[in-house]
Amino acid sequence: MSSMRNAVQRRNHKERAQPAHREKWGILEKHKDYSLRAKDYNEKKKRLKILREKAAERNPDEFSYGMLSSKTDKHGRKIQDRGNVSLSQDAVKLLKTQDAGYVRTVIQQTRRTRERMEQEYLLMNGGKVKVLGGEEESGRGNHVIFADNPEEQWSLGVVHSKGRTSSSGKDDMEQPVRDDLIKNDLESSEKVHLDPRQLMARKSQALHALKQERAARKLRKRGNETRQSKLNALKTREKELLATEQQLDHQRARMSGSIGGINKAGVKWKVRERKR
Repeated sequence: MSSMRNAVQRRNHKERAQPAHREKWGILEKHKDYSLRAKDYNEKKKRLKILREKAAERNPDEFSYGMLSSKTDKHGRKIQDRGNVSLSQDAVKLLKTQDAGYVRTVIQQTRRTRERMEQEYLLMNGGKVKVLGGEEESGRGNHVIFADNPEEQWSLGVVHSKGRTSSSGKDDMEQPVRDDLIKNDLESSEKVHLDPRQLMARKSQALHALKQERAARKLRKRGNETRQSKLNALKTREKELLATEQQLDHQRARMSGSIGGINKAGVKWKVRERKR
């Protein structure tokens, strides 16, 4: 009989959900949730009752010898030793020396990364370097290449305003010249009597080249901005690390007594030098 009773499908008894007008209160609380909440509330109420009784029965003249060694701060909170063992002066100086060594290692790594990014940035911007106390010098030579037609000029590189070509193609001042050349080529093709199909093909090629050039220019500009921001971040990090190194050296010098400073009482002091 039990097997037959289990074989029959029974009705699934579902729990009652929260009514629609009370959805802002969250899930509907069941009896088990109420039991946990009531148990927690009663425990807290008992604990508060015990504390009130202790406060009411407290003797203001009560004394214990532990009061002589205990301390409180200005807010009345008890200051208690956590059991931490204080390090010696030599151990602290050694730790600060290790910290300074780590900071110097990070400074060297940051400096090498910054120098490498500066070289990449200079190469991407045409190799121009600014000599201290002098004028800008270009890293590439003044080799001039002459072309017989505009197609050959395009294959060689960017067209300068003076008719010369450059193989680098990284100077932003030369980009409008290329756009003007594409537009002039498009206008000249319209003036020449060509087959309509050839004219449409030439126009589409010129417009496609113009779009590609503008997209490449935006991509180069975005890359230069990204490199510049990374370079500025590395410079800032290197500056902060140098300041940290100086602070650590200053702390170790104060601990060894080789320089003056201000003690905990706020009194300024300095090292007495030997008269010569």
